Amino acid sequence: MFPGASEYGVDIAVDDGAVEELLQVSPNDVEAPPALTFSRNVFIPLTTACRYTCTYCTYFDPPGQASLLSLEEIREICQRGADAGCTEALFTFGDDPDDRYTEIHDQLADWGHDSIHSYLREACEVALEEGLLPHANPGDQTREQLALVADVNASMGVMLETTAEVGAHAGPRRKVPGQRLRTLQNAGELNVAFTTGILVGIGENWRDRAESLLAIRELHERYDHIQEVIVQPVMNNERWSDGSPDLATMRRVTAMARVALPEEISVQVPPNLAPAKDLIDCGVDDLGGVSPVTDDHINPDYTWPALRELEEIAAHANVPLGERLPVYERFFPPDLRTDGFDGRVADGADGGREWISPTIRDALEADDSAGERYRSVLRDETATVPR
Repeated sequence: MFPGASEYGVDIAVDDGAVEELLQVSPNDVEAPPALTFSRNVFIPLTTACRYTCTYCTYFDPPGQASLLSLEEIREICQRGADAGCTEALFTFGDDPDDRYTEIHDQLADWGHDSIHSYLREACEVALEEGLLPHANPGDQTREQLALVADVNASMGVMLETTAEVGAHAGPRRKVPGQRLRTLQNAGELNVAFTTGILVGIGENWRDRAESLLAIRELHERYDHIQEVIVQPVMNNERWSDGSPDLATMRRVTAMARVALPEEISVQVPPNLAPAKDLIDCGVDDLGGVSPVTDDHINPDYTWPALRELEEIAAHANVPLGERLPVYERFFPPDLRTDGFDGRVADGADGGREWISPTIRDALEADDSAGERYRSVLRDETATVPR
């Protein structure tokens, strides 16, 4: 049982034999994918307030210094993104601001909101109005918090990071693996297409990495809701100087992810943080959300590659590059899929479970420039990005 799992009502354990098998995996055990994908997005840092104080993170600001974007600022970012052809509004922020962030709570109250999730819902509605599909990463979420915003998101996510207790999650407000796992479980119970991932190099060992990947797999086997798993190296910054994992480590752990996870889950590496060219043959098939108009606000020292650089990564691996939407097509109901769909269907998508809310469906079907932009991405999902 993982730390905090029972406290948060998560019944999960991984088989020791499966762990040992995964620890034997090397890059020689996997193959390059048939194609690479990415999503064109805008990065919207809703608030820099966070209840946690992880020692590797530069994103959070202390109380009194944390920011909260206004709806007007959000709308302007979304408009710039839509004009640049983006389809995804990636909402990022620290986990629920705790009681120390009095100014953030006061500002939310002035704007008529009693929680950051209530405000996130309105922010997602603005993104939809401006022609972008929201993908929110609000950190740990209760079932009630997730349910409040799920229907205005095409997909959502949270990094598991690790199932181990590590010193990098320092201070009196520590991330608890069980709470992270509970968020993944909540998403599955609520039929939310979900992104998660592991953070490599924050003090976890090889067994921890294997257990983290197998825990993700077990939850996916219950709910069929994980669409992609990010393998992300920790990076040096003003708060972290303990270094990043070397190439050999990244190649091995990426191969482990590909072997551990079922075929329908994409393995993603962020191309501004990881040596993507050297990882494609380890099973990477997605390069994540890349923005032509905004910074990576979580890792501001590491610039997004230009779209042409993504082409070069794909050309180096001799695979085609295609753009995708923030929700993978296997979660679409049959009448929204394109003729080129590869046949992978999320459990019950032909009836029973609904993954696309009426709100998101209306956006995808809209007879406007945004709807046409979404549909053109679906039609050309396996095409090379035009120069």
